[in-house]
Amino acid sequence: MRRVTSRPDGLQNATLIVVSIAGLLAFSLPFLISALPNATGEVSSRTVEASLLLALIVGGSLIVTVVEVVRGPGTGNHARSVALLGALVAIDATLRLVPSFLGASPIFALIILVGYVFGPRFGFVMGTLTLLLSAAITAGVGPWLPFQMLCAGWVGVAGGWLPRRTSAHAELASAAALGALTGFAYGALMNLYSWPFAAPGVTENVGLYWSPGLSLVESLERYATFYVTTSLLHDATRAMANAFLIVVAGAPVMRLLRRFHARAAWSTSLPR
Repeated sequence: MRRVTSRPDGLQNATLIVVSIAGLLAFSLPFLISALPNATGEVSSRTVEASLLLALIVGGSLIVTVVEVVRGPGTGNHARSVALLGALVAIDATLRLVPSFLGASPIFALIILVGYVFGPRFGFVMGTLTLLLSAAITAGVGPWLPFQMLCAGWVGVAGGWLPRRTSAHAELASAAALGALTGFAYGALMNLYSWPFAAPGVTENVGLYWSPGLSLVESLERYATFYVTTSLLHDATRAMANAFLIVVAGAPVMRLLRRFHARAAWSTSLPR
């Protein structure tokens, strides 16, 4: 039976690895340019790379989902798994309509808990499709969308990688800690989307913005200053909201998710 499922598992894992590597390259483009000797190029637009990244993410999410449906027998009710995924994505996308405060949003807590219960692959698809659907609902579609989708997918993967605990309190504590960590990490990564052209045409050196003539160390220093100045407060609010929601609602939500998981198993072999 292991031979029957190893190839689909390998395809799903390889798909997520390829998508993640492409996303990391897109996020780190300013630093890659700065690391090149005598670099004089510039990041003039994210439109092309955003379009390619969107195609990769959506395609990768569909591959993971479709392979789960067509896998061999003995790995759970796959049609039910996909139906459950759709319901969870719809619920979480609707939560984005809840007014946010200084970056706080209720959607990340559920992505973490789903990843924890169902595994990293399910968590990745949950995160990416939640941001895709919620963007359609809130008219938030733009070149930033694939970057948001990838970050949310990584949040789900991180939830699936959390170590299994023997007590409910330990589970909540580790999930809440991850919620706080991902609150900062999401903002730090998303800032990289806009940082290269946050202030086009600025000629005065204020120590915040990227330019192609900077060295790698100078780019890192400027980004750190830019992050602390522009994003730290919002990310701290998001981190606290994530942790608070998991502590308050995490236990009953995990019990409910485990009940669904028992009826529609989502097998995962992605390393934890």
